[in-house]
Amino acid sequence: MTAQTDTTGPVTTVYKVSGMSCGHCEGAVSGEISQIPGVSSVTAVASTGEVTVVSASPLDDEAVRAAVDEAGFELAGRA
Repeated sequence: MTAQTDTTGPVTTVYKVSGMSCGHCEGAVSGEISQIPGVSSVTAVASTGEVTVVSASPLDDEAVRAAVDEAGFELAGRA
């Protein structure tokens, strides 16, 4: 994958998070990730373990990992 520096508009990234099993889990993960600067939308789906994040620019994976850890789950990587 190549990084683009001239990207305009929002960036959508899908992450895999392990351990989510219910709506409360989805809310905890979404709440923590939404606090990362530049994030405009977070949708977590426990049944698939996927978290879709829309942000103004690409996010630092370590910032996302720290937010997921804070919520009590594990970032498995990008989907």
